[in-house]
Amino acid sequence: MFEIFGYVLVIVYSIALIYITIYCLMQLHLLYRYLFSKAEINKNPNLPAHPSEWPLVTIQLPLYNEKYVAERLIDNIILLDYPKESLEIQILDDSTDDTTNIVNKKVAQYQKLGYNICSIRRTTRNGFKAGALKEGMSFAQGKYIAIFDADFLPKRDFLKKTVPAFEQLEIGVVQTRWAHINQKDSLLTEMQAMQLNVHFTVEQTGRFNAGYFLQFNGTAGIWRKKCITDAGGWEADTLTEDLDLSYRAQLKGWKIHYMEDVLAPAELPSEINGLKSQQFRWMKGGAETAKKLLPKVWLSEISFTQKIQASIHLLSSTVFIFVFLLGVFSFPLLFFINPLGLDPGKFSIFMISMIAIIMVYYVANVQTAWPKENKLWMIFKFVFLFPVFLSLSMGLAFHNALAVIQGLAGRKSPFVRTPKYGTVENKTPKFRKTYFSKRLSLVSVGEGLLSLYFIFAVYYGWNNHMAYFLLFHMMLALGYFILFLYALRSKLFS
Repeated sequence: MFEIFGYVLVIVYSIALIYITIYCLMQLHLLYRYLFSKAEINKNPNLPAHPSEWPLVTIQLPLYNEKYVAERLIDNIILLDYPKESLEIQILDDSTDDTTNIVNKKVAQYQKLGYNICSIRRTTRNGFKAGALKEGMSFAQGKYIAIFDADFLPKRDFLKKTVPAFEQLEIGVVQTRWAHINQKDSLLTEMQAMQLNVHFTVEQTGRFNAGYFLQFNGTAGIWRKKCITDAGGWEADTLTEDLDLSYRAQLKGWKIHYMEDVLAPAELPSEINGLKSQQFRWMKGGAETAKKLLPKVWLSEISFTQKIQASIHLLSSTVFIFVFLLGVFSFPLLFFINPLGLDPGKFSIFMISMIAIIMVYYVANVQTAWPKENKLWMIFKFVFLFPVFLSLSMGLAFHNALAVIQGLAGRKSPFVRTPKYGTVENKTPKFRKTYFSKRLSLVSVGEGLLSLYFIFAVYYGWNNHMAYFLLFHMMLALGYFILFLYALRSKLFS
């Protein structure tokens, strides 16, 4: 019985390791597509010309209790360099706090100045963000629909850089790259920026260049109105209505045009609760969308390669389940190495996954997205930050794995938006107040217990001269402990 349990541990650990390695190699493949195709595109740039007459664009600003950033958002949209007569601004206000008064004052102010701006309020919040966007669509006059979340501050030339891409009739969506207003605010925001930079450079551009399916990211992009209608419109049966509609549109034959060089600055969650609510929504929603659309992907007429890549994309959040299993099962595995005669050195072949991820994150951040500084300093910064980032990512595996399991199991939950606090120039205002409960969640308690679990694993390995997983366990202990401290701090000092 003892040996059987040991072999079960080895099998589960090996499956998790293989799954994670495949995921990392797919990231390396996207890096290849990113670098190779980008070089070809730079040789032969295909920039769309400005149209002779600018088409009518409807800008939708979905808001729900965003009193700290609503005014800033509206003022910023008004500054867009686009003909006033060709612009319609809809504020989709589902708020139940002071946001509504702020919105009404700004709408009245700009209506007097001749802007086509209005506030659309619903009696119920059915469908959450998807429901608000669908409601706004029924009134929208524009041929194209631009969407910005409350914390985004698009640059003045945003529309003039993106609208011309629609001259290609097969393009249904134009998505741009997120930049970060408050990246340097804290370690937490630096870590988020590292991950998002990979998505908005290597992943999005790599998929775009290779002709794979990619996604509209819910904001900082523009839809052709006809594309939304043709794809079936906004649906609220997943927490990632953006990913859902993106895939339905592409299965209908529409293309998403990704513009990496057009930046849309936005505010990163500055506290752990906001980060976790965002991660929960993305992870669970991704799993829900995979469950909903994978059968349609495989029954479609797209190429086999596109089906494989779409499946990997839609199931990407499941990697956290295997990261969690890998960590938890690695400690008891120590007790079976000698009795079963295992050679841990054979696992070293899987180090290729670590090398792949280091390459991906280095290119996305140091070579591409980070503000340009002294190169040696940037390398030093990466060498310091990346291990901490990896520790926190592995620490989030417990929280994210629960979200993915809920999504795959079909358990429904409300759309919890991520609070914004009006950060400017890497400084979060002192008046910030938490939108979350003062009680420590069970997930945070679990993270605290997991940190103790891996601290004991480090102690056991060190004390018994078993260094096989020592560094791995140290990183897991650090990741879970940091997350627990952030959660504790948010409850005690917010």
